[in-house]
Amino acid sequence: MNEKDKHYLVKVNAHLFDFSNEDIDSADVIQTGPDDFNIIHGYRSINARLLESDAGNKRVKIEIDGEFYQIEIRDALEQMLDKMGFNNVTAKQVKEIKAPMPGLVVEISVHEGQEVVEGERLLILEAMKMENSIILHAPATIKKILVKKGQPVDKNQVLIELE
Repeated sequence: MNEKDKHYLVKVNAHLFDFSNEDIDSADVIQTGPDDFNIIHGYRSINARLLESDAGNKRVKIEIDGEFYQIEIRDALEQMLDKMGFNNVTAKQVKEIKAPMPGLVVEISVHEGQEVVEGERLLILEAMKMENSIILHAPATIKKILVKKGQPVDKNQVLIELE
């Protein structure tokens, strides 16, 4: 696909817009301060302030003339993944934590009923003389712990149930 032909779907608050690289190139953007920009398109000049930026998710929040705009940008690949239903892969809730390999439970860092956040260590599993931290990848509540410290486990054995 030619660079000129690339299109971006831009969601501004609840409204959708389609921009090509050619549309984007026709605007002049001048940074006037750390978070301030002047955008000139055609014969119109707009002053904008960047309030928040999440580059990884291609989201920004800007202010123009006292109005606030939430902007989300989707390129062609992201649009295709959206159509295929892969846009909410991270929203899938995990109900069980399984042993990724056979090993020995060395430490359990949580208790039943505890609310845990993404990135929090649940337990340490020793395998081949190496300690492996089992980490949660989404917020959850510990429903039931099915193993004890010092217990050997098999690959794919359920260690912890989540709510």
